[in-house]
Amino acid sequence: MAILDRLTGRFRPALALRRAIQLSDSGRLAEAFALMAIAAGAGIVEAQYRVGRCYLEGTGVPPSHSEGARWLRRAANRGSPDAQALLAALCIAGLAGKESGSEGLFERDSSRESDFTAALELARKASEAGSATGQALIGYILSKGPKAMRDLDAAHGWYEKSAAAGCPEGCLGFALSLARLRQPEQRARIAAEVRRAADAGLPTALYLLAILSEHGVGVPVDLEAAQRLYREAAENGHASAQFRLALALIEGSLVDQDAVAGEAWMRRAALTGNVDAAYRVGELYAGNPQRDYAEAATWYRRAADAGHQPAARALASLYLSGNGVAKDAEEGARLLRAAAASGNRESQVDLANLVLDGGGEPDDEISVAGWFGASASSGDLVAAFNLGLCFANGLGVRKDQERAAHWIARAAEGVAEAQYMYARMLQDGRGMAADQREARLWFERAAGAGIVDAQVALAEMLYNGRGGERSLIAAAHLFKQAAAAGHAGAMFAIGALYETGQGVSLDYKAAQKWFAAAAERGHGHAQLMLGRYLSRGIAGDQDPAAARIWLERAAARGVEEASDELAGA
Repeated sequence: MAILDRLTGRFRPALALRRAIQLSDSGRLAEAFALMAIAAGAGIVEAQYRVGRCYLEGTGVPPSHSEGARWLRRAANRGSPDAQALLAALCIAGLAGKESGSEGLFERDSSRESDFTAALELARKASEAGSATGQALIGYILSKGPKAMRDLDAAHGWYEKSAAAGCPEGCLGFALSLARLRQPEQRARIAAEVRRAADAGLPTALYLLAILSEHGVGVPVDLEAAQRLYREAAENGHASAQFRLALALIEGSLVDQDAVAGEAWMRRAALTGNVDAAYRVGELYAGNPQRDYAEAATWYRRAADAGHQPAARALASLYLSGNGVAKDAEEGARLLRAAAASGNRESQVDLANLVLDGGGEPDDEISVAGWFGASASSGDLVAAFNLGLCFANGLGVRKDQERAAHWIARAAEGVAEAQYMYARMLQDGRGMAADQREARLWFERAAGAGIVDAQVALAEMLYNGRGGERSLIAAAHLFKQAAAAGHAGAMFAIGALYETGQGVSLDYKAAQKWFAAAAERGHGHAQLMLGRYLSRGIAGDQDPAAARIWLERAAARGVEEASDELAGA
């Protein structure tokens, strides 16, 4: 700093402040701060406020929340509405520190606890001095602060007053307060207020205006504007905007598809604090061809620790399988338990399956049945199905096939898996009188919904004529549907139909092809039939060596006829 500037600062602090502002405008930030600090030390209120801002923003000096708050407190105590408003915001964020000693110094405070009472007092002082920012802060405290302090109607009035004065934060708060009223006729006004805040560069307003533009709420649909606004908000550090931009790039919606850029934005969103993004990054690592489960676990943990239930479930799966982390059944169960207790339906089902396999803790059975029971009683059909399974297996409740049938029947009105299970119970006479005709109707509903086991069960009933007319052609069609989905039993059945010419033309080559497909999937009787075909050359050339291999595999699966074939060879 020049000698003249030092002398000016020492003897004429007001002039020093003006000179500091000039230096700051010309980019000489360190020199500007030095002069500003001299003026602040001499008691110039505006200089104290500016020094506080410099410390908070790291302008010309290393950033320090404690020093920033200390200087803002000095200015606020001397009536600066700007300092009062900014200090109120720091109190809300838990960054104002704790006052210590007669000089108003601040101790370091890592707890970052919000002080809404102090914030409200400061915001009211700023508001009384005409600060629109102070008015917006009062609105925020009354709408988002502790429940005991909330007064939504009063908050609405403060936001409206702040917005009328042109405060961007007030415009945004007023828009959100209007949206709370859920009045469709206010949509255009809401959009207008959000736009005013967005025009001032508020990242949250940019993000909200992007949403409104994308979906045409209060403004015409404008996808080009939406993607531009998402990007602008994302570049300004808004985590939700970064997440939305990442999705758009990955999916090719709003913008041209660019998976690499999308994944980069997804990571930025996760690091900025968006838990959905952290979960999605974990999914990217777990789902890529290299399967980096260790890295996936890191991101799942980040999201799970923030309360993201699907991430907790995914992390539990890694602990239960030992992928990417040391296998730890207790930790896996703990994570599932926490997600399930928070209402995650998939985790409740996973925990139930874990208990059925002998895992978890004794109380888990009761918890699982309780969750399903509460949801089922309120009309949740998936929960009704799971509650029925609890009664069928005695999971957390006394085993009761009649009650199992009751709940599964209720779920069958809308859950395909329940339709299949209910058909099985009707077929077997579990919990009710057996009824083959009714069972066939429910198998048909489940098969139509794509339940592969139901397609096979219905095909068997059509083949045997149980519960209705016999139809070999329809049976063959259903077996082929199930086979296309990878069902080994259906593949074996098609092979048998081609071998006998039932429902299809007699075709030994086709029969061998289907027997081979089922055999490769571990179907013991298909392995027997493939061994016979290759041994005897039924569909063409003989291959005794291959035949023996398949017969041995069938015998290893307990197929006695295969053992007999080998013994007689």
